[in-house]
Amino acid sequence: MQSSVQMEKNNYPQCRSPDLVMDEENGEFVCSECGLVIIEDVFNQGPEWRAFTLEEQRSRSRTGAPIRYSRFDKGLHTSIHGFTDASGRPLSAKAKRRAWRLRKWQMRSRTHASKSRNLLQAMNGLQILSEKLHVSYSIQEKAALIYRKALDEGLIRGRTIAAIVAASLYVACRFTKTPKTLNDIVEASMLGKREVSKVYRLLVRTLKIKMPPHDPLAYVSRIAEKAYVSGEIQGIVVRLLHEAKHKRITMGKDPVGVVAALLYIACQLKGENVTQKEIAEAAGTTEVTLRNRKKEIIEKLDLGEFKNK
Repeated sequence: MQSSVQMEKNNYPQCRSPDLVMDEENGEFVCSECGLVIIEDVFNQGPEWRAFTLEEQRSRSRTGAPIRYSRFDKGLHTSIHGFTDASGRPLSAKAKRRAWRLRKWQMRSRTHASKSRNLLQAMNGLQILSEKLHVSYSIQEKAALIYRKALDEGLIRGRTIAAIVAASLYVACRFTKTPKTLNDIVEASMLGKREVSKVYRLLVRTLKIKMPPHDPLAYVSRIAEKAYVSGEIQGIVVRLLHEAKHKRITMGKDPVGVVAALLYIACQLKGENVTQKEIAEAAGTTEVTLRNRKKEIIEKLDLGEFKNK
């Protein structure tokens, strides 16, 4: 703990005193001379309860809300509310005015630092974007953690907060194999695809994130539902997709284009009247990409009856 205190102390040149005091009640390291808070949000690892026997000690555990990275203050904040004393009696007019002032300055102090204001704006934007895309809470937490790492690395400077948030969410979706494409992120965030993809590559390279390969199987049901094709068609697509993976046809290819091509092939096999345009629009790709993937899959899977279709 002494090394971390010294490291933080060097970041505040206005405080030269080596005498630091640990405020266990507030979880802070404070300078004994000027009162500057050097480190805050220090966790107390001790129990908040008393136990008089070994059985009581084993049966009790710590309580409290977990850390939430998707909140700008990680959910560890203090709120001043209510105008009654410890006995439930209403406060005097003077005490109420003081409570109002304390509440106002407490709320202002939470976003006093530029980093806190940045996180407040970013986490609000992340929550809105996550709700638009209907992603789970765990993915939102993963994206928030990635954003915080990008902020610590100084990647925010010269770039918009919205672009970093969108790219962080896309990294989280890719890392957790959630079927959300870059086009989905771009459309929901209303940003340029080039801007988001550039920031995405920067995050992966700078933070040294090893991204798992694309799995086209995760996109089958999603695209099939948008194209209104039957479950039988989906089963054929899954079988063809396993064979394409075995022959390594999907390696290095956009999974959306591969699935769109397989859906069209399966519809042709079962005589479904679905056009290339309909499947391409459902997949969010182009007809040119669909035809290119279709031609390659037909040749490598030896589906000769489809070569002229």
